[in-house]
Amino acid sequence: MSSSNPSIVCVALATPFRKTFDYLIGDNAVPAIGARVCVPFGHQKSIVGIVLGLKTQSETTHKMRAIHEVLDAQPVFSAELLALCQWCADYYHYPVGEVCQLALPAILRKPKPMPALKQTLWQLTSSGHALDITSLARAPKQQQAMAVLRAHQALPTEQCKQAGIDATTLRALLKKELVEKQDLEVAAASLASHSDILSESPLELTAEQAAALNSLQYHRFSVSLLEGVTGSGKTEVYLQAIEAVLTNQQQALVLVPEIGLTPQTLTRFEQRFNVPVAALHSGLSDSQRFTVWQQARQGQVSIIIGTRSSIFIPLAHLGLIIVDEEHDLSYKQQEGVRYSARDLAIIRAQQAGIPLILGSATPALESLQNALGGRYQHLQLKTRANTYALPSIRCVEAQSMELTPQSLQAVQQTLDKGLQVLIFINRRGYAPALICQDCGWLSECPSCDSRMTLHHASGRRSLHCHHCDHQTPVPNTCPSCQSPRLQALGMGTQRSEQALEALFPQVPVIRIDRDSVSRKGQLQAALDTINQDEPCIMIGTQMLAKGHHFAGLGLAIILDLDSAFFSSDFRGAERMGQLLTQVAGRVGREQHRGHVIIQTQFADHPQLRQLLDKGYHEYATQLLAQRQMAAMPPFEYIAVIRSHAQTAAMAQQFLQQVRQLGERVGVELAHCQFLGPFPMAMEKRNNRYHHYLQIKSPHRQTVRQLLKALCPQIEALRIPRGLHWLVDVDPQEF
Repeated sequence: MSSSNPSIVCVALATPFRKTFDYLIGDNAVPAIGARVCVPFGHQKSIVGIVLGLKTQSETTHKMRAIHEVLDAQPVFSAELLALCQWCADYYHYPVGEVCQLALPAILRKPKPMPALKQTLWQLTSSGHALDITSLARAPKQQQAMAVLRAHQALPTEQCKQAGIDATTLRALLKKELVEKQDLEVAAASLASHSDILSESPLELTAEQAAALNSLQYHRFSVSLLEGVTGSGKTEVYLQAIEAVLTNQQQALVLVPEIGLTPQTLTRFEQRFNVPVAALHSGLSDSQRFTVWQQARQGQVSIIIGTRSSIFIPLAHLGLIIVDEEHDLSYKQQEGVRYSARDLAIIRAQQAGIPLILGSATPALESLQNALGGRYQHLQLKTRANTYALPSIRCVEAQSMELTPQSLQAVQQTLDKGLQVLIFINRRGYAPALICQDCGWLSECPSCDSRMTLHHASGRRSLHCHHCDHQTPVPNTCPSCQSPRLQALGMGTQRSEQALEALFPQVPVIRIDRDSVSRKGQLQAALDTINQDEPCIMIGTQMLAKGHHFAGLGLAIILDLDSAFFSSDFRGAERMGQLLTQVAGRVGREQHRGHVIIQTQFADHPQLRQLLDKGYHEYATQLLAQRQMAAMPPFEYIAVIRSHAQTAAMAQQFLQQVRQLGERVGVELAHCQFLGPFPMAMEKRNNRYHHYLQIKSPHRQTVRQLLKALCPQIEALRIPRGLHWLVDVDPQEF
């Protein structure tokens, strides 16, 4: 088939259909592959699609419509990035149009031409140059800004910010006509060669760090698992590996699991490097995200630090990818396209022919098995970089979530030494439930198989479901027996905070959970207070367990561990080991020996004893042996098909039908097993009933082939109205 004069474009659209759509080019210019086009679809007059190919003929039987407009003269997706999106769609079994939409900034999902990338420059006016800046003595910020701008011909907004000039000060000077701003369009540029890449000297490496760094090869694909105990200096290895990449005029992409870690990591990288560094995460506005996306694409930034979705950012000269805390669950998308950013990082590095570093003190069992089996290079840091010992860990018998006398004594002793304390409790809210002391009524959510959490916020008491977001005021009497004897059941972060403030009024108690740091700037303000190294008590959830460096932290107390011993998820023991190790790793990272107390009813539990006595690596190796015996990941591969509907019977019957289809398809595929359908651990959520069907095989390719054949057959079914289904490959949660 000749493609010299194509008249048809193959377009990917963000629709539920696992197919592409053909449109006539019409009077438009022939679009580039990877460019956006504006097309009609169904009753919608104009939606954005991505050009995947050009044709002279189409297999479409119905009358084709023409595209309305070609939105981009140049492709927004490079061939490499388009290949990554197509791999993602194929492996996770989602429409390629949905994946492409996910990879685009929100601004480019609208049927409008791409905005030009502009840079705002600030400079003094003639009045500003003539002004005696001592006349601004009553406005010291304005006086400082004038002095900085006087030393430069013009400064971009970002450099103004770095110099301590905030937007409010610039607006005030603009109003006084002392400064003026100019918006300039920024052209694409190759990365400049920096002889002074570093703004501060690297740290001296330990023998283990040096061996790990020297094992990296920068001009070919490889995956290295950097397994290092907490405080072993993994970040310094990252920094010096990035230095090597920057020297070759290439870019580095660093993935971090949480938005809360992004500013902290950004600051550390900006302090080390004299090159443009940018952050990309959900806390940015659409325009800010687009600016970073465009700067990365045009080669304006050398280092991108971002959360999960940053794996799709276009980089003109990508030379290295780093996935920090690679074990973290947040790298797996749990809504929409259910991809793993860690696994996509492997594919992207392979396509680009560059190295990938997976770093963690507690690697996922899948990554550890790949390292032990030789598929990944295994780099180990077994000792802390600063020679300080790992913290001591002891168990204290406890029947409730309240701090025991031994724990309270340890808190006081730590504060008396001028050190900080961390109380880890992975339950936000005031209490997990409200109970009637007379009839036993519990505050259950009317829409979910879940208890409603009691919250105290700003003097307001409410019951809040953390699964469907249903909220209601706390009743004055029991809804069942009208007794006024309602009591909070259990401990949450809010109740613990209240108790600690009463017990230790002489020090600040800083709570960090999703409720306390929901507004912009709250998390950073809390971390700034902690990093002053003054005595304080931190109390919080997993947000405190990931990657933070608290120099003054001398004691951690873990209150919420016992439930992990009875998890219905086969990954429960792995997650428990990772969480305990990560929390303990925040402690004693400087000159003071740290201590960890675990309050538990199961101090002699075999898994806990093995973890404490042997360390995470030996513990994880034992879990791998158990997984192999049980034929579970990473030794077998799993995909699930989930459904949710208005009734349990509807969800279950649909999956039973899917299983019958799958078993017919799977007759030709060896070693393929179907399990279920089963109700989810929480069957009813937000007034819908959730069930799943599990597909299992020792061969990854078998699962892929089965789903590739099965998904079109499911789409062809007469699906009941109100029923929804999805595919989850390599699921992380059940």
